[in-house]
Amino acid sequence: MNQQAAINGHPQAHARQLTTSRPPNHEVVVVGKVHAAVTVVLVDTQPAIRHGVRSLLARAGGVAVVGEATTPADAVAEAAKHQPNVLVIDLRTGEPGDIQVIRQILQVAPETGVMVFSAIEDDKAVAAAIQAGARGYLTKSAGPDEIVRGIQAVAAGEVIVGRTIAGRFIASMRDSATQDNYPFPQLTSRERDVLELIAAGKSNLVIARELAFAPKTISNRVSVIFSKLGVADRSEAIVLARDAGLGHG
Repeated sequence: MNQQAAINGHPQAHARQLTTSRPPNHEVVVVGKVHAAVTVVLVDTQPAIRHGVRSLLARAGGVAVVGEATTPADAVAEAAKHQPNVLVIDLRTGEPGDIQVIRQILQVAPETGVMVFSAIEDDKAVAAAIQAGARGYLTKSAGPDEIVRGIQAVAAGEVIVGRTIAGRFIASMRDSATQDNYPFPQLTSRERDVLELIAAGKSNLVIARELAFAPKTISNRVSVIFSKLGVADRSEAIVLARDAGLGHG
């Protein structure tokens, strides 16, 4: 067997020949490393959502959608089959049964980063998803750039949440750090935010706008706060809160 035949018959020898040979003009040839695309599985009951995200990722480049699913069972099956870098999943209700699918996905594809992409912004649902193993949580109000960056970050092993969610998480952490000194420990973190704004003299409508909640939601929370504080009306709540040092920030 001649030398050329040996090279043709052995790919590794061929590769060595290519890397050690130089072109006639003696210039060195440098072969760059090929970076594989981030692989993604999309899970959503709505075809329009899957199509929109798939089209967005195709335009962004560097990301390949390798599978799609509409049900939790299919999501687990697609994760096991493709072992994607990222699995993007919608949580329809945020209930424990929804959250459980995240654990099931990670059992069959432990290297996959799960990113929740949902209309649900409830803090408990976000916390439950992260505790179950999700590395990302974006709401469906996220912009195209945020979605792409989120998928890339999760693929790189980072944890990412949307801007509004992050803001609430930071506030919650601050509340936890000062919990022992807070004058009304019976209130939840969100109720404390509302009471602070009540003490500052702000109306329910303004509070709803600042905290990004519906006015009806704020009205219900105000009633709960009054009950927990044992006050009859807003004036009594303001006096009590200001005496405790709230509303002066």
